[in-house]
Amino acid sequence: MAEQAQEFDVVVIGGGAVGENVADRAGRTGLRVALVEHALVGGECSYWACMPSKALLRPGAALAAARGVPGAAAAVTGDVDVAAAFARRDEITHHWDDGSQVDWVQSTGISLLRGHARFTGPRELTVEGDDGPVRVTARRAVVVATGSAAVLPPVEGLAELPPWTSREATSAQQVPARLAVLGGGVVGVEMATAFADFGSAVTLIVRGDRLLTGAEPFAGEAVAASLARLGVSVLFGAETRSARREADGVHLDLGTGADLVVDEVLVATGRRPRTTELGLETLGLEPGKAVAVDDALQATGVDGGWLFAAGDVSGRTATTHQGKYDARVVGDVIAARFDPRSSAADSPDGATPGDRALAAADERTAGPWSRYRATADLGSVPQVVFSRPEVAWVGLTEAAARSKGLDVRVLGYDLENVAGASVFAADYAGHAQLVVDDARGVVVGATFVGPEVAELLHAATIAVVGEVPLERLWHAVPSYPTVSEVWLRLLETAGL
Repeated sequence: MAEQAQEFDVVVIGGGAVGENVADRAGRTGLRVALVEHALVGGECSYWACMPSKALLRPGAALAAARGVPGAAAAVTGDVDVAAAFARRDEITHHWDDGSQVDWVQSTGISLLRGHARFTGPRELTVEGDDGPVRVTARRAVVVATGSAAVLPPVEGLAELPPWTSREATSAQQVPARLAVLGGGVVGVEMATAFADFGSAVTLIVRGDRLLTGAEPFAGEAVAASLARLGVSVLFGAETRSARREADGVHLDLGTGADLVVDEVLVATGRRPRTTELGLETLGLEPGKAVAVDDALQATGVDGGWLFAAGDVSGRTATTHQGKYDARVVGDVIAARFDPRSSAADSPDGATPGDRALAAADERTAGPWSRYRATADLGSVPQVVFSRPEVAWVGLTEAAARSKGLDVRVLGYDLENVAGASVFAADYAGHAQLVVDDARGVVVGATFVGPEVAELLHAATIAVVGEVPLERLWHAVPSYPTVSEVWLRLLETAGL
């Protein structure tokens, strides 16, 4: 079959949430955009990460919330209905059918190319699909948005099991009686919680001495205590030396004498940028590594200003919401810079109207917060862990702030002492903390731990991004009785 050839203004490699947003924004000034995806359009978040994992976690959280309310607790007569939870998860993932996502792509005028993309040179790719190879040329820009893949640690026999990763865990159709989870990060903590709710005997194996190392230490401590109450065995300072599957299950050697025997092993020890098979070496970049970018998400290692990267693949972000933020930035940069309605032909300095629009936007901000720069990646990233209790934070932890040389004040308050918490549940427990840059009097970090505290996070994100002075936050009156009243208590703790 003869090789086909197609030409576009912009080619986006990766049709997940990040790639979809890049393609949508990049085409808004009339650029012709192609989206390349070899698997399901919608990507990891829609089918194997954010959406299915939260669907699996929600039944247990709802039952726990009901049991904490006198008057409702008596109505709870059973445990999680696993079959119904799986069925709901299947609905949310559209039974792993991307038809509705494909319909959306086509409705926007974006061209969908099914297959694996590989660079053959600057702005040149080959897309290997079911109908044969297609040679694709990008006249203006290429954006790499291929996400990340789970990493298996170098444990003897582990790959041969084979183990679960987050994909197998979130798409599971059966609940293992015994489950070992390797890793104490977000995926490990969330899946340990979900499968404990489903009745698994879960062992969480953590090499370090705490959970959720990216959060404040008190957050990991609260989650560890909660997992223990759920019946999860949390092993700190533990290292898996080897793994083998035998008739009675998977045997894990932890160096303690007797093997830990389980039915399945979930590896949640980290992820790597998915760049191994993209042909990056033809561009002078290293396969398997992140594509380094500047704040406009333009690749710093490639000349010509045509290559961009967004999402996990850039090494800057590790959440869907932050990846989509980066996608909006890079999509807008491309739409403005390569606006087909503009031309540099008559400009003495060779700059297009798009170039000048970017420069003017940067100047108008009188600071770093241009819509054409992914500034929030540097210190305003929000993160939620849907454990029980939930953990939500944004910006810098105390340790990170001090490592940057900031003179900080830490303000803390127990959430159970807020009126709204006592209404929410009789046994409500949690903690809120602000990290304040004393020199400027602004919040640079916030952490909340407790039931449904994720809903508190966006107010904190606005405070951090907006660099709102504490004296002004004093006039942001929280509604009563809500858990948000903790903002008033925190400001009172600051002496206001």
